[in-house]
Amino acid sequence: MEKYVFSEEIAKALQDMGYETLTKVQEAVIPLVLAQQDIIVESQTGSGKTAAFAIPICEKIAIEQKNPQALVLTPTRELALQLKQDISNIGRFKRIRCSALFGRQSMEIQKRELRQRVHVIVGTPGRTLDHIERENLNLKEVRYLIIDEADKMLNMGFIKQVEAIIKVLPASRITMLFSATMADEIQEICQKHMNNPTKIAVDAENSSLENIRQGYYQVAEAEKFKLITKIIYSQRPDSCIIFCNTRDKVEDVFGKMKQQGYSCGILHGGMEQRDRITSIHDFKRGEFQFLLATDVAARGIHIDDISLVINYDMPLEHENYVHRIGRTGRAGHVGAAITFIAEDEIRTLHELEEYVQYKIPQQEIPTGAAVAAGKLIFNERARLAPVLKADISEKLNRQITRIRINAGKKTKMRPGDILGAITAMSGINGSDIGIIDVKDTCSYVEILGDKGNQVREALSTTKIKGKVHTIKGVGFNNR
Repeated sequence: MEKYVFSEEIAKALQDMGYETLTKVQEAVIPLVLAQQDIIVESQTGSGKTAAFAIPICEKIAIEQKNPQALVLTPTRELALQLKQDISNIGRFKRIRCSALFGRQSMEIQKRELRQRVHVIVGTPGRTLDHIERENLNLKEVRYLIIDEADKMLNMGFIKQVEAIIKVLPASRITMLFSATMADEIQEICQKHMNNPTKIAVDAENSSLENIRQGYYQVAEAEKFKLITKIIYSQRPDSCIIFCNTRDKVEDVFGKMKQQGYSCGILHGGMEQRDRITSIHDFKRGEFQFLLATDVAARGIHIDDISLVINYDMPLEHENYVHRIGRTGRAGHVGAAITFIAEDEIRTLHELEEYVQYKIPQQEIPTGAAVAAGKLIFNERARLAPVLKADISEKLNRQITRIRINAGKKTKMRPGDILGAITAMSGINGSDIGIIDVKDTCSYVEILGDKGNQVREALSTTKIKGKVHTIKGVGFNNR
């Protein structure tokens, strides 16, 4: 990190997030983005590409500009939310606002958010295009376009929507495309819409997946659940994702595990969005030990300490295998990935081995003695309350006090009114104030550092627009 001189706000966020050294893709990408160059990046999951574009973009954002300056297109809702969180964390102390646009959430809620100052938009192609067509989204000042997981968007049929969005963006923008593979259709997009792009091919830090102990069990469908319990007791993972190919299978295995008393949660595309968000958050926190999921979780869950991935079903695509097992063995940790193979899937296994250039070893079924001994240890641990983990956002938020003011747009409250009242206080200046969010009937203001209580107390007697308003500390370090 020492070779780059970032602004004080970005440097503080990176330090608090635990960044010490840059990954290969970050080393390659950051200087090119800072130099305003179009780039094509071919990199696998786990390479650190989100920070590779988020760090320089947050560095370049002009805070006082109202309209969005960066647009990130991504294939899934989960990934959109993850990217929003990552970008918001990096830009936290610079007061960068990032909004996520995706389906199955109220258009009206997103429309109201877009009326505020938003610096970065992260969206799925369909919902982003919908907002553009309804004229809810002003993209005339976008300086950066990031097309993330381009291969996944191609597979999901989003490329035409991506191109439709590109056509309404300023021609003077910087364009970045990230993809694990470079199909002909993706290369065509690069040729049509990019300006002399620099091509970068960077393997993940664990490029040969050496941090992941891979293995497979040959097992009949009817025997899979029995094998799951044997593996759980013999290996006793701290946290584990179990992947199935369909939501019905996820629900079935989830029901069986709950019946057996396992601490588990669920994630698939048929769930309400708020339930999916809650499930991911609770799994990250350690509220439960096993996550039953479809491939919706293979991209978009970034947790550094998942110890085991189990492919209950053989992935339908080779690439999905890489993304599934890439949930473990992250950030220098060693993980394990197990795949269940039916007798008629042996040929598919050999094709997969050729794709990953690794001969996946067959595993022996755990012995009855090993399972019995492990079950005693597992059950003893299960009696203990889970040790909950704070995610990066929560760690950063502890340094921020969020204050609710009982006045909003309906009483003509403006961000400038709140900013002026707070900066007039003794010992408070603009650098102490984070994001100000004025809603219809109330407003929220973030106070950085250790001045939250001082501002909250002073606001209880301070007039804003000629009136003293009810003040309340909410969220963040007021929890």
